[in-house]
Amino acid sequence: MKGETWEALLKEGQEILEAAGIEEAGLDAWLLLEYESGKNRAYYFAHCKEEADEEIKTSYMEKIRKRAQHIPLQHLTHQGYFMGYEFFVNENVLVPRQDTEVLVEEALSLIKEKEVPQILDMCTGSGCILLSLLLEREDALGTGADLSEKALSVAEKNRETYHLETRAELIKSDMFQSGYFEGKKESFDIIVSNPPYIPTEEIEKLQAEVRFHDPFMALDGKEDGLYFYRIIAKNAGEYLKPGGFLACEIGCDQGEDVKKMFESCGFSDVKVIKDLAGLDRVVSGKLPD
Repeated sequence: MKGETWEALLKEGQEILEAAGIEEAGLDAWLLLEYESGKNRAYYFAHCKEEADEEIKTSYMEKIRKRAQHIPLQHLTHQGYFMGYEFFVNENVLVPRQDTEVLVEEALSLIKEKEVPQILDMCTGSGCILLSLLLEREDALGTGADLSEKALSVAEKNRETYHLETRAELIKSDMFQSGYFEGKKESFDIIVSNPPYIPTEEIEKLQAEVRFHDPFMALDGKEDGLYFYRIIAKNAGEYLKPGGFLACEIGCDQGEDVKKMFESCGFSDVKVIKDLAGLDRVVSGKLPD
């Protein structure tokens, strides 16, 4: 008896995901097939009527069933793409999002005149923000801080992938509270952060992929979502060099609140930057010289 073809296998995967309410069922079904088989689209179109390998079929359908449970695609492939780079991701970190590239682009613009810029990435997670900055600015040095040891393990793996061990330091810290920061007064040219900013009561309203599968501590911005911005804005000036910059990703309705926070903590030239969808996405400011 002849087995299932590649074409039929892909169709079956897509139908399962559609029935589960996965938004981009066709795309996800294809990406999982590509990941499991190692075959690109050119191969697929040339061989789609041929019989699929049984071992690949088994592993593919296992991934499809997990995706149908709203486990994020990137958690199944362990691949997240950001600023044109591939990063390892798992359930211990947020999946890198295109919206966050606005933060990296703003940071690169702010430090373009700085020589050998020193960067601090607070709440580094997978490390994608810090490591992208270092890959784009080959003279830069940086530190990534996070409270989660599991997240730091992911960041370490990504640091190793891009051979940035000598340029990127990774530390466990509850915001600025670790001993590491005792000797880091006026040390950084820029502090960047994508902190938790979802109000606690809003988390249960998020899509299932986020609500059930992203780490809660990476989402929870406490009662009003602004808890970590207060800590960052209050303390950043102590660790920035004179004339240094602070830039944070924000929720789309938090721009004015965070802008006022930066200004009340002594930052000037504070601006709210929009993403490609026209939504507030980043707030940045400068410390006086």
